[in-house]
Amino acid sequence: MDIRGFVFAAVSAMPLVAFSGLSSDDSDDIVQVGLNEIDIMSSRIPLIEAESPRLVTVMTQADIESAAIHSVNDLLEYSVGVDVRQRGEMGVQTDLSVRGGTFDQVTLLLNGVNISSPHTGHLSADFPVSIQDIERIEVLTGPSARVFGTSAFTGVVNIVTKKEPVPGGSVHLYGGEYVTGGADLRASVKSGPLSHYISAGTGLSSGAVPNSDFSNSRGFYNAEYRDKNSRVSFQLGYSYKRFGANTFYGSASTDQWESNERLMAAVTSDFAFGRLHFSPSVSWNRWFDHYQWHKGSPVGENYHQVDTWSATLNSWFESCLGKTLFGVEMRTDCIYSTRLGHLMDESEWFSTRGIDGTDTVQYRFGADRTNVAAFLEHDVLLGNLTVSAGVLANFNTALDHRWRLYPGIDISYRPAAGLSLFASWNMALRMPTFTDLYYSGVNIQGTENLLPEKTADLSLGMRFARPWIHAELQAFSSRRTDMLDWVIYEDEPDGKTFRSGNFSMDCRGVELDLSIFPYELADNLGFIRRLSARYAHIGQELRHDKPVRSSKYAMEYLRNKLVLQADFRIVRGLSATVSWRWQDRVGQDNAPYTLLDGRISWSSPMKNYTVYCSCSNILDREYKDYSFIEQPGRWMTMGVTVSW
Repeated sequence: MDIRGFVFAAVSAMPLVAFSGLSSDDSDDIVQVGLNEIDIMSSRIPLIEAESPRLVTVMTQADIESAAIHSVNDLLEYSVGVDVRQRGEMGVQTDLSVRGGTFDQVTLLLNGVNISSPHTGHLSADFPVSIQDIERIEVLTGPSARVFGTSAFTGVVNIVTKKEPVPGGSVHLYGGEYVTGGADLRASVKSGPLSHYISAGTGLSSGAVPNSDFSNSRGFYNAEYRDKNSRVSFQLGYSYKRFGANTFYGSASTDQWESNERLMAAVTSDFAFGRLHFSPSVSWNRWFDHYQWHKGSPVGENYHQVDTWSATLNSWFESCLGKTLFGVEMRTDCIYSTRLGHLMDESEWFSTRGIDGTDTVQYRFGADRTNVAAFLEHDVLLGNLTVSAGVLANFNTALDHRWRLYPGIDISYRPAAGLSLFASWNMALRMPTFTDLYYSGVNIQGTENLLPEKTADLSLGMRFARPWIHAELQAFSSRRTDMLDWVIYEDEPDGKTFRSGNFSMDCRGVELDLSIFPYELADNLGFIRRLSARYAHIGQELRHDKPVRSSKYAMEYLRNKLVLQADFRIVRGLSATVSWRWQDRVGQDNAPYTLLDGRISWSSPMKNYTVYCSCSNILDREYKDYSFIEQPGRWMTMGVTVSW
């Protein structure tokens, strides 16, 4: 072990010392009970956490600042119900999934706006924001179609950006091993009821394993107007990433390369007229994807342009019977591609676009579909009881032009102070992505007549929250039909071609999230800010219509996940955290592994600047998040944030 590993291992072993960004003034932020007055996602009608009919896990700003992470995707590694599979650092090439599902089955939201890609879930996690921009992250596990529409199949992750109460800003500079470096800048301005927030950032690295170099840039702007009876918010985002894709899309090529460019814009609003409320919103997302099987070679090269347009109107009113909502949503997905979709008429061909677009290559294929959904929901709040029941009526032009109903009910009961009990039953569907339907290549073949996935999920849970403890426990059982996966069937003639197909699955599991705050129990434990344990177990039973030899996704779920974390304040302003993670994944050649991460930081007395040192994989373990993709060893970064 070299000197860097020795230092971090020694610090990690110090009794009652761990790495966190918490100072003596941060204690109120740690306890999630403080979120009781904040509206969180749980139903289409705004509800605070204390009234929520579903168990929503919230990662606060204090959690974010204390974690030994480099990106939003790294942070989600600590959420008990989320499976994060990465092929690089700094959020490059990341798949997010929930409760044993795939990366296509989770809905990602930015300030409540759907930013999921209908092309492939591989691209959904390219966020136009950095860790510095985030106020909190809300994770809702289980199907939520009647609340968030199609694609909210196994769960929802909502990233909420900061809304600074006073003008100010900050600059964040960082650097580390493998020629890693970057900068983030953010600023906020407030004038009466109107506020502005803007941020930008860039980063690069040579990569810790072969062909994993990357560079990225991003920008984000949010303007919000608020008065007593209305709120109007506008957000604009941009991101661009170039990276070596290693062996991600197939082990036969080690020099794959890809770039992703995305633009997004959205307007959301809320208007109140007495007891009547309206919440209209519109959004647009565009992705440019450029992929090369061999970097610099036209062989196996693909270009894609994907657009989504969405318009939603929620209206709800209060009465003596509770809160009743009716909403409608229309979303159109469109793709132009050199490979995916139907061959267009030659007169419709046009040159590829985006930063990497070229006049010498044209989009010759295309496809589109429109989804129309209507929502009906009624929430009843009777003292310590909340009941939310509703139904989604859904119509998609890519199906048989029939309306389908997906009902659900959520119940929470609060029998004592700090104790909440939850029960939910929900149905959902997910349309196949354009990749599921149309992609074909070496040893892989899409299927155009795939059915939409369907699920019915029963969840039971509890939360106990007091100043010294916060505990959440959930158990769930899902019956999933017409599920999509890429598999090699036993009777495949060549024995190696993956095909997209439908199958059925029963999925059951438990999730535990426990945090203890010793400083709340005794004064002499004041330096121990938090001890936490998070555990998830999933079991699956798959049923295919014919025998399967190999699976890309469904047979490689995360069976066990355990995260232990300790946060400490060493002296005023100097704090630290250590996190240990064990993951056990089902699937061929997916060996279990453990990782130790750490962070130490110091904030000035006026909190106008912070210096930190962070290290992932302190013990320099060799491991693979995918069976054939080597992951980085020890990776140290240092940074400074200056605020004004």
